Amino acid sequence: MIRVGITGGMGCGKSTVMAEFHRLGVPCFVSDIVAASYYNDIFFLDGLRALLGNDVFIDDVTVDKRAVAAKVFADKALLQGLNAMIHPRVMEDFNHFCLQHSDEPYVLFESAILYDYGFDRLMDKVICVYLDFEERLQRLKLRDGVGEEAIRARIANQLPAEEMMMKADYVILNYEGNPRRRQVEYIDKLLKQ
Repeated sequence: MIRVGITGGMGCGKSTVMAEFHRLGVPCFVSDIVAASYYNDIFFLDGLRALLGNDVFIDDVTVDKRAVAAKVFADKALLQGLNAMIHPRVMEDFNHFCLQHSDEPYVLFESAILYDYGFDRLMDKVICVYLDFEERLQRLKLRDGVGEEAIRARIANQLPAEEMMMKADYVILNYEGNPRRRQVEYIDKLLKQ
């Protein structure tokens, strides 16, 4: 089984591309969804409280994720601390996912920060979903309902999309009207050979 990372900058449409792979029956591990589930774990919440304080909590067990984002994207040390809590656990969960799908030709591991934290070194191949900055910015404003300054701060914490694209084995150009499905099907055939 081949482990394939799929990455791209915030707002580039990784989820849409993942849905195309899922339609083809490819097992898809979405790191953000898995990491979000940790916020239901009391031990994780205790660690989060120790790292960020009580002001990111709405009540004892409910986290204000916008407050978390505001804190960690304004302080690299806090972002590193949060990532140290999440990333090893995500990779452990991905390893279990791979065991469950060991009879498949390949599995996908989606992460916007694949290169930033060295996850790419744990993959056999990498796909980058690319969209230029201005179009991503417009999508994120609509999707997240936050201002341009906040979006720029988050994007600044990621590897530039053009650099991700240069490092990847395959690139999917995710512009409206571009044949996304055909690009996914082509890469799927290559990975199954």
